Amino acid sequence: MEKPKKFPEQKQDLPGNEFQMKPQPEIIRENYVGSGKLLGKVAFITGGDSGIGRSVAVHFAREGANIAIVYLKEDKDAIETRELIKKEGRECLLLSGDLKDEKFCKAAIKKCHTSFGKINIVVNNAAVQFSTTDFEKVTTAQLQKTFETNIYPYFYITKAALPLLKEGDTIINTSSVTAYRGSEHLIDYASTKGAIVSFTRSLSTMLAEKKIRVNGVAPGPIWTPLIVASFDKIADFGKDNPMKRAGQPSEVAPAYVFLACEDSSYITGQFIHINGGEIVA
Repeated sequence: MEKPKKFPEQKQDLPGNEFQMKPQPEIIRENYVGSGKLLGKVAFITGGDSGIGRSVAVHFAREGANIAIVYLKEDKDAIETRELIKKEGRECLLLSGDLKDEKFCKAAIKKCHTSFGKINIVVNNAAVQFSTTDFEKVTTAQLQKTFETNIYPYFYITKAALPLLKEGDTIINTSSVTAYRGSEHLIDYASTKGAIVSFTRSLSTMLAEKKIRVNGVAPGPIWTPLIVASFDKIADFGKDNPMKRAGQPSEVAPAYVFLACEDSSYITGQFIHINGGEIVA
């Protein structure tokens, strides 16, 4: 039986840098063998510099895709991710900017398409979260930032990319287990993740006739820089699920590979729940 991984109690000084986390997140398993499932594809990934986004980017690269990743300002993380992708023999385009800005979203999609000549996979993944135990302390500014970061760009990016997508292309949206069971200390975050579920289901129906599939992944507790940056006490992070541990990014990213490739050709409007065994409706 696999032993639960232990996590440190202290908050990291630089949580945005994945390589400074202890223990470091597992980006991809050493024994993960690519089989060309995404050969010749181009993937556009928001929040691709670290965490789940980084893992997805590296898995996609090992499966043969070239990658464009969007990030806010974590240049060191982004460059490190690009190097990991280059080691897989694929190209990586770095796009730094604020996804809350619709003009930037449009420009990022355009630059990706200009650089690679196409876009086949869109992964909407970037997010922020702020842990607040007192609802009265959820400020208007926090509420606006959470929604403007976590759900507005899904509309902006998808709207800009849609004219460039063709039959067989895919959109994958990152939600969360909190969308299904709520979270008393992440009310605004959970609300945006619920909106992403409805967005995915609605868009999938709209695009079914165009044969563009829209699905999502709803992770539970995953060991990423976002967690270290958001919570002061993380020693018990992930221990309240049936598997009694947090997951690794390497345990999430293969689901994105599945949804991006032809293996999931008869699936749209659905979410894969990777949460350590928590049952959600």
